[in-house]
Amino acid sequence: MAPALANQSDQDRKGIPLSAMWKPTQSGPAAPTPTPEPARPATPAPTFEPARPAAPAGEQASIGKGLFIKGEITGSESLFIDGKVEGSVNLPGNRVTVGRNGQVSASINAREIVVLGKVRGNVNATDRVDIRAEGSLTGDVAAARISIEDGAFFKGGIDIKKPDSKPAPTPAPAAEAPKTA
Repeated sequence: MAPALANQSDQDRKGIPLSAMWKPTQSGPAAPTPTPEPARPATPAPTFEPARPAAPAGEQASIGKGLFIKGEITGSESLFIDGKVEGSVNLPGNRVTVGRNGQVSASINAREIVVLGKVRGNVNATDRVDIRAEGSLTGDVAAARISIEDGAFFKGGIDIKKPDSKPAPTPAPAAEAPKTA
């Protein structure tokens, strides 16, 4: 019975004989090698795909950790800062994320601000400010919502704005309702 088991183990499930190891001087079947190759690129693709949807919808610009920008940043897309920025960042309606390596000495004005690195300056968000556990913010915050995780550093004042900071157009339709009734 032992020889029968040995014969089965010397073949793969398709019945192709197995050898100990391929050598460069040995001419061997090249067909099995391409079969695993297409499968490997398919595996990393899903790994990178979830990283992109984590970013907000639309395009996101990035300032790498090797960059230093001094001045005013304005635009119409979200921004990820992993480098150093001094001055002002004005991206209304968009998201500004300060990465773990990011060091920002600037006033930031955006829809949403996420702090993972260090920020020195006042921040103004129309929606929310999120200071993560490894983040540090020194300055005043004005936002509709704020989240400060355990372990985060914050020094400054907080001004919570109402989500509808433009209530003037709302009373006008309310005034029209009593006229029709």
